[in-house]
Amino acid sequence: MDIDLAAFAGTDPIYVITEEVFTAMIDGEEGYLRHWDGPDPVFVDPMHAWVDVNGTTSGRVLLTTERGTADKLARALLQMTPDEPVSPEDFVDALGEVANVVGGNVKSLVPEPGVLTLPQVTQDRPPTLPDALIYELALDWRGSALVISLWKLP
Repeated sequence: MDIDLAAFAGTDPIYVITEEVFTAMIDGEEGYLRHWDGPDPVFVDPMHAWVDVNGTTSGRVLLTTERGTADKLARALLQMTPDEPVSPEDFVDALGEVANVVGGNVKSLVPEPGVLTLPQVTQDRPPTLPDALIYELALDWRGSALVISLWKLP
């Protein structure tokens, strides 16, 4: 996946995309998503959601966060009460939808992007090669960490 981030004149298009997705789909207003301040987040009970972009160059858009944060995202996206239980189906649908919309918008930045796969959601991190990391963005959503990363695929 080839994205020339330097071509965006001082703006971070991945941050802008993610902020717009969270504002429109999750929070209903700006201000709840910001850059992470501090050391890189370490996840104890991580959840991963991703989509792949298959084309002339292939890549993966990966969202990683704690299980508890993912539950909060699902409740916000599905307009549930803060203490309402999140079913496994709702959890996968909500987290997958966030990855899908972010990934679809990232796909629009890629020349000749090809096809976006269906979202995948698992506790196990999907395989990537260590030197295949293109970009990583740590974010703070309502005091909880989440990371958006872009990976080249073989």
